[in-house]
Amino acid sequence: MAFKTLDDMDFTDKTALIRVDLNVPLENGQVSDTTRIERIIPTIRHVTEAGGKAVLLAHFGRPKGKPVPEMSLAQVQPALEAALGKPVAFASNCIGGPAKKVVAAMEPGDVALLENTRFHEGEEKNDKLLAAGMAALGDVYVNDAFSAAHRAHASNEGLAQLLPACAGRLMEAELKALEAALEAPERPLAAVVGGAKVSTKLDLLSNLITRVDHLIIGGGMANTFLAAQGVEIGVSLAERDMLETAREIMARAQETGCKLHLPVDIVVAREFAAGAAHETVPVEACPADAMILDAGPETSEAIAGIFANCRTLVWNGPLGAFEIAPFDTATTKAAQEAARLTRDGHLISVAGGGDTVSALNKAGVGEDFTYISTAGGAFLEWMEGKPLPGVAALESE
Repeated sequence: MAFKTLDDMDFTDKTALIRVDLNVPLENGQVSDTTRIERIIPTIRHVTEAGGKAVLLAHFGRPKGKPVPEMSLAQVQPALEAALGKPVAFASNCIGGPAKKVVAAMEPGDVALLENTRFHEGEEKNDKLLAAGMAALGDVYVNDAFSAAHRAHASNEGLAQLLPACAGRLMEAELKALEAALEAPERPLAAVVGGAKVSTKLDLLSNLITRVDHLIIGGGMANTFLAAQGVEIGVSLAERDMLETAREIMARAQETGCKLHLPVDIVVAREFAAGAAHETVPVEACPADAMILDAGPETSEAIAGIFANCRTLVWNGPLGAFEIAPFDTATTKAAQEAARLTRDGHLISVAGGGDTVSALNKAGVGEDFTYISTAGGAFLEWMEGKPLPGVAALESE
């Protein structure tokens, strides 16, 4: 994948339109988690320290093409100023008079934030006129929002067609990590896929079984695969209408040489509650009135062995009901083992998806993986092998 980076661009006396992810959580009108803001700071600083003007474009929430005061990016301005340690000008629109006035007043080294791009109906329609209105404000386009790269919107795909374009530091890091994980991985390559439903991850599973050497399936979706093998799973969460599909995936994995791994022992309980009475039994011995809520210690040991024999790991989804103890044990043990192997330089580990990030942070290893993507939908679509319009627009010919 060939794309230009900040190092390929001259920002001296140039206005850079930087697409960023500022879709941050708010509590009482204040940003409660600044992670996404902190991740874009290196790109902004590169532009300003190179003598350029940094003009930030972002969406916030789902205003559906109309101005919604509760979704104004003005609420994010103070946290952005605090992270940068300097003033950030704000424009009440991302095009037209308000935007032009703010940009015209900027000096090299200044930073400005433009209002929510989704206040315009044309944003999500990738409207050419809206993209042209934004492009008129700058000289260079920088995309640092991989999290929005799976959408062909005016502020990412549209703008990249109208100005010299490159990837920001966060986008660059994300693309390099993903390339190392699936495009040109060190082998053997393992993938962990968990979560509740097979139906939501059909494309993901179909892509992975053609790419990975080991596919570890956990969470509620493992129950569906077990049921497809004729294993009695009691009253466990499962998609009974997906059993034939699960059997097809298993058959296809065998054809491609991908070894598919399911739990060999399970943790079961009669209720899904913190500290609920539970027991560990062989996978074929689930009581008729119990539900499977986690993988057991033998499965955890087997997963650790797979990790130890692999060089690359891609992870999406927990192995059990990680939100509630003690059903977080298998996920935590696997995460800590992957983190240890990564720290030792034995494993390249890339993880992503909302539940995954939460689970790894809960396990205390959020900083120990090679790369953890916060991109959500974009990360999942990349794992599914789908083209990402925002990335494709940056690729060099």
